[in-house]
Amino acid sequence: MPAGGPGSLAGFGRRLVAILVDWLVCDVIAAGIMGYRLGERGLGSFKPLVIFVLMNVLLVGTLGSTMGHRLLGLRVVRVGGANAGPLPALIRTILLALVIPAVIWDSDTRGFHDKLAGTVLVRI
Repeated sequence: MPAGGPGSLAGFGRRLVAILVDWLVCDVIAAGIMGYRLGERGLGSFKPLVIFVLMNVLLVGTLGSTMGHRLLGLRVVRVGGANAGPLPALIRTILLALVIPAVIWDSDTRGFHDKLAGTVLVRI
């Protein structure tokens, strides 16, 4: 992969802002569709996570990027450069939702969730 520019690994800052945008979108959707309220307790607190998982599986599996990714110029691809596809998107999303695999990185700052799914988040 190139060291910089299109096709290079996404930096931490871009990834962080992209996931924050996605979480904000999920909070708004969960509030509108599921009646979620910030600070909700019990099982209701998982409503944005349900939206997050659905959004990631559908958007990454079909388009290769979530809204946050697209806004920050990022795309999820397979290690060889092909589209991520539904199964890697599902694996990646489940591990991302568990949080811990996403915060364990290798020397390239590639998350464990991406390594197990065979994907990589690159700049477009």
